[in-house]
Amino acid sequence: MPKALAATPGTPRKKAAVAGPAGKPRRAPAARPVAPERLDELQKVIVTSLEDDKAEAVVAIDLAGRATFADRMVIATGLADRQISAMATHLEEKLHEAGLKRVQIEGAGGSDWVLIDAGDIIVHLFKPEARAMYGLERMWGAELDEAAPEPEGPPPGAA
Repeated sequence: MPKALAATPGTPRKKAAVAGPAGKPRRAPAARPVAPERLDELQKVIVTSLEDDKAEAVVAIDLAGRATFADRMVIATGLADRQISAMATHLEEKLHEAGLKRVQIEGAGGSDWVLIDAGDIIVHLFKPEARAMYGLERMWGAELDEAAPEPEGPPPGAA
């Protein structure tokens, strides 16, 4: 048994569980790339569902090449907890109908912010105050890339 494991407290069974399978390195499963056409189709399902539920200020942001957690982000505003919860439930149903089997929802039990993880598309449903406070459009929007000035001169530490 390696010394690092022998020095840690716990039973041999717990130590083996922490160490993982013998001889096999732990690795996250490889993500299958999603075709841009499929992303466009899912984004259209999402935006249509939100608009049908009277969501306000629906914004879609392309994150390709800028984020590792998703390729697209959709942000929308609902005026009440019940509306936001209904939007999340309807969206989950429509995504299942579109063939997306794994959709995870966080915060649908009545909060200012509901997050829907649809794999390569993340959906944020906010109350107006929460949306203004978090400012995801400012953080991830294209305007940020355009507004960032190019640094002048050599990078710091370059001789």
